[in-house]
Amino acid sequence: MIVGCPLPNIPWEDRPSTYAGVVWRYSNNPVIPRDLNPTSNSIFNSAVVSFKGEFAGVFRCDDTRRFMQLHVGFSRDGIHWTINPDRIQFQGDDPEVLRWEYGYDPRVVWLEDRYYVTWCNGYHGPTIGIAWTRDFETFYKLENSFLPFNRNGVLFPRKIRGKYAMLSRPSDNGHTPFGDIFYSESLDLEHWGHHRHVMRPNGGWQATKIGAGPIPIETAEGWLLIYHGVLTSCNGFVYSAGVAILDLDEPWRVRYRTEPYILSPRELYECVGDVPNVVFPCAALTDAPTGRIAIYYGCADTVTGLAFALVDELIEFTKTHSRV
Repeated sequence: MIVGCPLPNIPWEDRPSTYAGVVWRYSNNPVIPRDLNPTSNSIFNSAVVSFKGEFAGVFRCDDTRRFMQLHVGFSRDGIHWTINPDRIQFQGDDPEVLRWEYGYDPRVVWLEDRYYVTWCNGYHGPTIGIAWTRDFETFYKLENSFLPFNRNGVLFPRKIRGKYAMLSRPSDNGHTPFGDIFYSESLDLEHWGHHRHVMRPNGGWQATKIGAGPIPIETAEGWLLIYHGVLTSCNGFVYSAGVAILDLDEPWRVRYRTEPYILSPRELYECVGDVPNVVFPCAALTDAPTGRIAIYYGCADTVTGLAFALVDELIEFTKTHSRV
């Protein structure tokens, strides 16, 4: 059901025989600890892709000053990682574009002939930064995609109706207590318009705000979008994950959307950390022939977890438990 390429070395662990859910956790989570780099306070909300038969990624590494930075990492198996100790130094011609305040919550996608990185970029408030690389050594920064304030910019892995496409979540300058997902189009990855509303908070675990997670996965049923939703509890925000299926040709049209979550904070490393009670998916590796999906997600804004799913099960669960 996945439209894509084989990834025979996708990180994988079979579902425990005693577990009935459609998404299950890696038994050795967290897969990336908070102190993998000696200067890191935490490593979470990070993006991973297949690269030259192995794996590479862009990682949110908050340092011990508690500054939010983006670092490159590499792995042979998608589980054991080496992360560069220095943050990415973006290249470009315009000093105004290259001025650095902060960067966090990256996503990475192979699009046409290169990898694109999107992230929450500091430019007089949070907005969507975008850059490209071919080798994960040199990164060329483009213009910010939108005005502040915006977060959770997620590119689609191919053009739609001849245009580049991105999901985002307009927000404010703080810990936003609201948020809907929107769709935007561009001819050149710099000028964005044709904005369309995709979906809003839907009650329960996703009552306060929502935001796109990993790069949408193309399937025969539509774009499979793993997203996060937030509940405002008496003890603060609780971040969980759900799934929506978007129309292939008009992705602002939601065909199905899970009413129950697929993953929510339960384990100690998800409930206890710098920001308690958070699961925040940012990346999903896929193997088209087997339908396997490996999901990387931030845990309590402190460490990185890994979970697994099968695409046919996710689609069936979404269709069966849908409330758009």
